[in-house]
Amino acid sequence: MEEPVLLEQAEAVASLMPKLARGLFAGNNDAAEDLPLGQLRVCGILEDGPRSMSALSRELTVSLSAMTQIADRLERSEWVRRVPEDGDRRVRCLQLTPRGEAMMRQRKKGRVQRVLTAMEHLSPDERVQVLQAFEALLRASAAGQTRDKARAAAGSEPARPAGPADRPTTVSGARG
Repeated sequence: MEEPVLLEQAEAVASLMPKLARGLFAGNNDAAEDLPLGQLRVCGILEDGPRSMSALSRELTVSLSAMTQIADRLERSEWVRRVPEDGDRRVRCLQLTPRGEAMMRQRKKGRVQRVLTAMEHLSPDERVQVLQAFEALLRASAAGQTRDKARAAAGSEPARPAGPADRPTTVSGARG
């Protein structure tokens, strides 16, 4: 594909992503909406199970001291608790509390409901196309991250830390 066309398409997708996210996920009226983004990101990661503070700081690309501050705030709000790591009681992990788990379940339920409401306005073929486009963009994003890491390891370009933009939120090839 010709570079200017590809760049134009990338700009269109990048422009549509925040609009789509706002349209689908803003105004949740859930407890998670009041959390600062950093705290919400931690809770989202912890949905997959406890993580050490150092693992969380690496994944979020924040310093360990910043991660400790985020954890302290979440713990004071009773969204998370510190627990010993399996096999090494010296290492402390963060884990969602039952209250935190309930908040994240409610958030997910609300998000699914809003997507369902939007998808009801699409034909069955359009729904399949949207899903396929999301899956294709997710695969391409993963391939791009793998390539970037390989280049960085080879010294051909600096490593780029993963950030929120690296967690694919995609739209179909529609232009806005």
